[in-house]
Amino acid sequence: MAPEVRLNGPNNEPLGIVPIQEALRMAGDLDVDLVEIAATAVPPVCRLMDYGKFKYQEQKKAAEAKAKQTVIEIKEVKFRPATDDGDYNIKLRNIRRFLAEGDKVKVTLRFRGREITHQELGMALLDRVRADLADTIIVEQFPKLEGRQMIMMIAPARKKTSAAAPAKAAAPAGEEVTTPAAG
Repeated sequence: MAPEVRLNGPNNEPLGIVPIQEALRMAGDLDVDLVEIAATAVPPVCRLMDYGKFKYQEQKKAAEAKAKQTVIEIKEVKFRPATDDGDYNIKLRNIRRFLAEGDKVKVTLRFRGREITHQELGMALLDRVRADLADTIIVEQFPKLEGRQMIMMIAPARKKTSAAAPAKAAAPAGEEVTTPAAG
């Protein structure tokens, strides 16, 4: 270990370069720990701090960050080419609920038997879903046939208010920014 260290105080104020024994004595006087911050520096950088308190605060920050993060799940809703209006409306309502919760939705259309020969019916159904939800979704993966299933991935649309605010802020003074009306 080096005979001298660059020392920072408990509030991170520089105390200069001091012998290591002096740094240890200061740590004992203040009832704090001497923590090595940068070992590769010449001389090594140390700080006087309550290490237990520091670790506790870091743990609390990590737990708070973990609590704030949201996990986006992928929900799957399955259709058939012959899905009737009543069932279609219930499935559409579930898709809206999933999107409102911030989840992505995988819309799967399964062909059975000879239905595979009428892929245009499946494409029309997925286009109908996309048209019914047009104002609230972003299509991440357009309908694609994989084996006997046609799959489309959709995600909730971004908030329109946040997109309109920067446009108004970017406009020069005295000019109005008009946003197209949703209809």
